[in-house]
Amino acid sequence: MNKSDKIIVGISIGDLNGIGLEVVLKTFQDKRMLDFCTPVIFGSTKVVTFHKKTLQSDTPVHGITSIEQVNHNKVNVLNIWKDEVSIEFGKATKESGEYAAKSLEAATVHLKEKKIDVLLTAPINKETIQSENFNFPGHTEYLEDKLEGKSLMILMTDVLRIGLITGHIPISKVAETITPALIKEKVGTMYASLVQDFGINKPKIAVLSLNPHCGDNGVIGVEDDEIIKPTIDEIKESGKLVFGPYAADGFFGSETYKQFDGVLATYHDQGLAPFKALSFGSGVNYTAGLSEVRTSPDHGTGFDIAGKNLANASSFKEALFSGIQIFQTRKEYKELTKSPLLVK
Repeated sequence: MNKSDKIIVGISIGDLNGIGLEVVLKTFQDKRMLDFCTPVIFGSTKVVTFHKKTLQSDTPVHGITSIEQVNHNKVNVLNIWKDEVSIEFGKATKESGEYAAKSLEAATVHLKEKKIDVLLTAPINKETIQSENFNFPGHTEYLEDKLEGKSLMILMTDVLRIGLITGHIPISKVAETITPALIKEKVGTMYASLVQDFGINKPKIAVLSLNPHCGDNGVIGVEDDEIIKPTIDEIKESGKLVFGPYAADGFFGSETYKQFDGVLATYHDQGLAPFKALSFGSGVNYTAGLSEVRTSPDHGTGFDIAGKNLANASSFKEALFSGIQIFQTRKEYKELTKSPLLVK
């Protein structure tokens, strides 16, 4: 099958001592998955084979040394190193972080050069991956640095999409970081993504409050009244359907989130704690706002169960299907909105 017929999904290998490769192998154990895409794992056949033997996996893989050698009917492993790598399941080692970074770097280069269509990232350990070449809080910030656009982390299921106004920063820095300009940027990015990546014509977006009870008219903080609400009102004047701020506890407790196409939380745990309580194991992390499509599962490295064949691949499968769907929807949007003057 030709490349034009199938979407090529590049998979960064994640932390070698975690469950990343396990969920990859489990996902493609069913050969019918190859009807949806062509997978390319960035790593080495030696590492993949070690995981296969440990997990007693019968998922067949096809080793290649160049993306031009890709076989569209197989699970490809693009060998980007020949080194003998020590794998110690469940341990956070500098070596495993180093090779996780190598995999991510190679996959990102291929993504940027359009040699793969979608990037699907297996979980990394944010401490061991740090180096002179990787000095970022996580995937999102790294990809924003390497690709075009301004990123927005969105955690999503079929019924819930939560974006973050502030991401991987200390809670002590949140209030001072939230400015009218940042709110406008994140609302704009989410709005554009909902239209272009999800095919929603007039999306409705909710913005959560920073303080409990929206500050109770200044009794528990003034940021909601002085920064967030006036900014939302200003955005509304442009015609966007943006509402809030909403107190997070009541918003999720009353299932008000079901009335919106997207939700913006003011800080990391305000959005991710309820999301994972509602959707853990089936959610997807999507990096909106960038020139290319990247998704990942909603879980971490799973060191506590690594190498024990206990990992659930559901979230990884959802991330795969979401990446494919977003790529297709974005492509269709570009075709539909192409200027007639540019069409030959």
